[in-house]
Amino acid sequence: MAWAGSASSARAQAETQLEEISVAGSGTGYGRAGQGVGLLRDLPPPYAGGQIARGGSLGVLGTKDVLNTPFSTTNFTQQIIQDQQARTVADTLVNDSSVRLTTAGNGFSDEFVIRGFPVQAQDVGLNGLYGLVSSNRVAAQYIERIELLKGPGAFMYGIPPGGSVGGSINIVTKRALDVPFVQVTPQFISAGNFGLHLDASTRAGDNKEWGIRFNGLARTGEATINDGNWQTGLGALSLDYQGERLRWALDVISQNDDTKNFRPQVNFLPDIPFIPRPPDARSNWYPGTLLKQRDNTVATFLEYDLTDWLTAYGGIGYRAGSNNQTFPDSRVFGISNGVDALGNFRLINAYYDSTSNSVSGNAGVKARFDTGFVNHSMNLVFTGFSREDAYAYIANSAGESVPSNIYDPSPLPVVNGERIAPRRYADTTLTSVALADTMSILDDTVLLTAGVRYQVVNQRGYDQTTQARTSEYDADAVSPLAGIVFKPWKNVSLYANYAEGLSSGTVVAQNYVNRGSILAPFKSDQQEVGIKVDWGTVTTTAALFQISRPELAETVVAGGTTLGYNGEQRNRGLELSAYGAILPSLRGFGSVTFLRPELTKPVNPLQRGNDAAGVPDLTASAGLEWDTPWVPGLALNGRVLYTSGSYLTSANTVRFPDWTRVDLGLRYATLVYDRPTVFRFNVENVADDRYWLTTGTFVTVGSPRTFIASASFTF
Repeated sequence: MAWAGSASSARAQAETQLEEISVAGSGTGYGRAGQGVGLLRDLPPPYAGGQIARGGSLGVLGTKDVLNTPFSTTNFTQQIIQDQQARTVADTLVNDSSVRLTTAGNGFSDEFVIRGFPVQAQDVGLNGLYGLVSSNRVAAQYIERIELLKGPGAFMYGIPPGGSVGGSINIVTKRALDVPFVQVTPQFISAGNFGLHLDASTRAGDNKEWGIRFNGLARTGEATINDGNWQTGLGALSLDYQGERLRWALDVISQNDDTKNFRPQVNFLPDIPFIPRPPDARSNWYPGTLLKQRDNTVATFLEYDLTDWLTAYGGIGYRAGSNNQTFPDSRVFGISNGVDALGNFRLINAYYDSTSNSVSGNAGVKARFDTGFVNHSMNLVFTGFSREDAYAYIANSAGESVPSNIYDPSPLPVVNGERIAPRRYADTTLTSVALADTMSILDDTVLLTAGVRYQVVNQRGYDQTTQARTSEYDADAVSPLAGIVFKPWKNVSLYANYAEGLSSGTVVAQNYVNRGSILAPFKSDQQEVGIKVDWGTVTTTAALFQISRPELAETVVAGGTTLGYNGEQRNRGLELSAYGAILPSLRGFGSVTFLRPELTKPVNPLQRGNDAAGVPDLTASAGLEWDTPWVPGLALNGRVLYTSGSYLTSANTVRFPDWTRVDLGLRYATLVYDRPTVFRFNVENVADDRYWLTTGTFVTVGSPRTFIASASFTF
């Protein structure tokens, strides 16, 4: 092979060309004329270091610079997604200490915890709309930005279908760039998973008003589970039109995942005397599991500048998803409630197939105008979401269970029941109308945000045999929002906010006695104060917050456990963070979260003041990337994730140990046959540490040492 880029000048040329593409991806493709104030807008540029953006969208509040935002936000760019070789959204979000995962790679789904409260994968938004991405995991290959809002997002985006209150995650899809290119990236993931990613972009028209971008991914082979196979087929097509006043976009996404031997999960006995040591993270205590996931989405967005100060916008999308899987369980009702301290349990097997069809949309008008010395940014928006869920659960009887052990697992017993098609068990409809106004005075020295959202939740449950309606919840609430930003200097922001929200109730999972039932909607609230300082190339933030919501807890009953909202959980915390370019050749990020997850109104009065199960009181994330002076184009990087211990149950008698994960990597940019090329190599969990990920009694093992290698060739 002739390496045309062996000289330093060639490497510099490669870095320049790659930087042009990266910058274009961060700033164009949305609102080319700079008029967009709705869903199709200019993206805020990357901050110093390029890993985190200067701002992001906040739904009804529009797109804002981080210093003008009365909330705690982090906006990850495509650069950090690529350089860390993220496979899903989860791989990037853990860069923020307020986000932790309760599942690991090659598991059933990505489940998050933000500020100590669970956030399901179904609550990840697509360009501001809920319910349109995979309810299991969101592939990273078609993402331009990952926007993280810490704290309840119901006011900004509407009611999340999964009822999340700890935070909101919104992904911004890639759009065509001004600089046309085709990028081909072969990738290898240990122990033997091979993939190929294609990213192609071009624009057409006299003013490049028409754009098309395609991202495709194919992978297969064993990854992080012995004798497993992780097979993915992904296609994401984006079309857009960027005119003087009219802007339009269309996203079509198809994601298919077939997994043999996905990462297992178990439940520990609630009265276990100590936590068992984690088994080998590459082992599978449910050998023989199969999982097929299908997700297809089409979504379109439109905005039109009625005048120079008034814009109308709207979006609508449809998603069809299905899961077909074997569903082993460590809980056998009437015999065993989970794994004991020696790793023993009774194993039962089942089929659990499900479908989920969603429609999600919004429509609104946004205005910018002045009244005297006050500048207004006002938004009136309607949001709507509708979903029908169906499942078929075919399980062996308790008498057909077999003894097993997480260190020496038994083969899965054959499911004796007939596999049937999923049948409807729940309908969910969520609607809301919101009005918000951000008022700016004294040249943005003071920004006042006030708003109100009327929210309606309607949920219906059905008998799976007769399809007769068995339960129904209708709830509505008027939720206020108030925020203030005071900037004594241009680079310093003091802020405070108060937000309330109505959340839809959780659909109870299959491993509970009250499986399939719908919990009632509930209200939550947040108070937060903080400070943000932009030091030029480094931004630092500090936030104090409190979030209260009903406690989601298990109750032991005859034949197993039930899940329900009992009492109240109040999380109080302190977040500290910093990100940017420490030196011209050194960039990074770091954050730490101190949390007090207190049970303020428990069902058992003896547990008042105890910590909520599965919630750590200290988490930290930090990463650095250094451009080496001796090899132009070569950068070394590292990341450290720390999570303190947490309690198994709300009784606070047994505690999971803390854990630390260290990741290392490098990136080398050069020219190959005069083409910009980037080689990347990352090692996650370098020490191959074993640790539990948990939400309390529900546990899984963190991913083992994982090697990821790729080469991106740009044409």
